[in-house]
Amino acid sequence: MNTWLVAAAIVVATLLPVGVFCVRGPMFDRVVGPELASALGTLALVLLAEGFDRDIYFDLAVVFGVASFAGSLVFVRFLERWL
Repeated sequence: MNTWLVAAAIVVATLLPVGVFCVRGPMFDRVVGPELASALGTLALVLLAEGFDRDIYFDLAVVFGVASFAGSLVFVRFLERWL
């Protein structure tokens, strides 16, 4: 294992506390959780791309980042009904 893969494992491990915060956090702060999770997921994919020396993971990270941002906007729009 090289240092890129170790860093990717650490970033993926930080997703667990973020997931717990998304489930148990206050209502307004739950919106921040998916944004942080998508940023950490994108970072993990970039680190994996560098660790495995595969360029396709960079493309996947870019697509995931854009799609998760759009998904978060839809989620906030849906959540707006109850606020």
